[in-house]
Amino acid sequence: MLGHHARNHHARHAMTEQETRAILAISLIAASADGATSDSEREEIRRVAAGLGSGGLDVAMLYQDVLLKRIDLDGAIAVLTTPEARQLAYEMAVCVCHADGGSSDAERAFLGDLSKRLGLDAGSSAAHAQAAQAIATAPLATIGAAAVGETSTGGGAGAQASSLSEAELDKLILDASILNGGLELLPESLATMAIIPLQMRMVYRIGQSYGYELDTSHIKDFLATLGVGLTAQYLEQAGRKLLGGLLGAIGGSLLGGLGRQAVSSGMSFASTYALGQVARRYYASGRTFSTDMLRETFQQMLGQAKGLQANYLPQMRERAGSLSPSKIVEMVRGG
Repeated sequence: MLGHHARNHHARHAMTEQETRAILAISLIAASADGATSDSEREEIRRVAAGLGSGGLDVAMLYQDVLLKRIDLDGAIAVLTTPEARQLAYEMAVCVCHADGGSSDAERAFLGDLSKRLGLDAGSSAAHAQAAQAIATAPLATIGAAAVGETSTGGGAGAQASSLSEAELDKLILDASILNGGLELLPESLATMAIIPLQMRMVYRIGQSYGYELDTSHIKDFLATLGVGLTAQYLEQAGRKLLGGLLGAIGGSLLGGLGRQAVSSGMSFASTYALGQVARRYYASGRTFSTDMLRETFQQMLGQAKGLQANYLPQMRERAGSLSPSKIVEMVRGG
């Protein structure tokens, strides 16, 4: 059922700028729905909002309006006059609330209220939220079962060898990058949501190869240390899709819009590649990198990955064309 109604509905309706702005506003409100957004998270979201401010829509100012409550939920919802726009707003809010794992009680209450205010069918809304919960928590449950706490079997600090060869590590990182680049090309909001759990699974596998059994809190902290906030990353990925027209008006053929989208805004290939390369260096060193060194290396790798991205566009397109809803869920679960 992953995104089934999304593909059908969104194909028939082109978003207006006002609708796009309202949907982004609802997504930004959802990011604070649990009341636990930290200063660092807000700063990360503000950075993402500033980066999304292309095409005439000032997303940074929109975020300021949300923070200062100059835009409220009812005002944003009132702009959304079509079933397609309302469905998309709900889907994006669901994914924002699940971006860092399972949703909290406050987030679930917010989503239930949002569904009612949007006038959506309660059954289909609940099913969509359940699908998001399954994607968000599947890899975490697997990692959590493999690692109670965090241990190293690699013999302590200092440089360590991986159980994988250099070629195998290269393939692991590149395959994950191509897969996530392909997911970014799909119009379903839940496909976008699968990117973060798959990045976390990749980091886990790299750490494991160097003798570290990592728990989920360590992996989240590792991403945060690099400056990769999970909620902010989802907002960036989905926001680029929305502003690029991929969420909202895909038209008849899915593959028709892939090239433009990947060249103009695809970041998931680059962020996954950079994340994998930094994780590889970090665990090989015995985790001796400082925070500054980690962030500097990540930015260097990100620049390198952006240069590689166009070379792998055909593979990303091919991967996107082979991804079914059930296959995406299976991959997130580690199948």
